[in-house]
Amino acid sequence: MINTLKYKDYIASIHYSSEDDVFYGKLEGIEDLVTFEAVDVKGLKKAFHDAVDDYQELCEQTGKTPFKSFKGSFNVRVGSKLHSKAYEHALLQGKSLNQYVHDAIQSKVEEGESQYK
Repeated sequence: MINTLKYKDYIASIHYSSEDDVFYGKLEGIEDLVTFEAVDVKGLKKAFHDAVDDYQELCEQTGKTPFKSFKGSFNVRVGSKLHSKAYEHALLQGKSLNQYVHDAIQSKVEEGESQYK
């Protein structure tokens, strides 16, 4: 089960607290901390939509860019066997390891675009 919701361009991680008997969520991929909660799924979706709408309005009023900026590079730990295999496949395709990994990620992102709309 994927514990996320999407509304507009925002994604939220969703959790359940058995101690408090409440669903709660957090907007992901933004610079600020925005949370919401409800006692049922219908209420949680409404709270999520309200949180996004309120956050967008706040960003517009303050001139703030809502989404995190990404620099375009990150480290990935894949283990030595996978690293070796990826390097081998990159060489056989005449690519650098960076280009090979870039192409693999690009392919998966494009594949997922239609799935998550």
